[in-house]
Amino acid sequence: MSDIAERVKKIVVQHLGVEAEKVTENASFIDDLGADSLDTVELVMAFEEEFKCEIPDDAAEHILTVGNAIEFLEKHAGSGEAGKGAGAA
Repeated sequence: MSDIAERVKKIVVQHLGVEAEKVTENASFIDDLGADSLDTVELVMAFEEEFKCEIPDDAAEHILTVGNAIEFLEKHAGSGEAGKGAGAA
């Protein structure tokens, strides 16, 4: 498991209060992990804070599973495309 995947999983466990074993790449935040719409917004905000990036609203709408979050962050965290604050020290 990549560092990004481990960090995403930790955030999901902390914010949703679910068991780590339930947080798989195929797990849907809403259907499998019991998140509501507010939870999903809070998760996106937590991902932005953890990875020092901004996730555009149109991209956030497509982050429905743990795997979607990992995939997006692996591609965009630290790039100008994902966030303006990425890489700033």
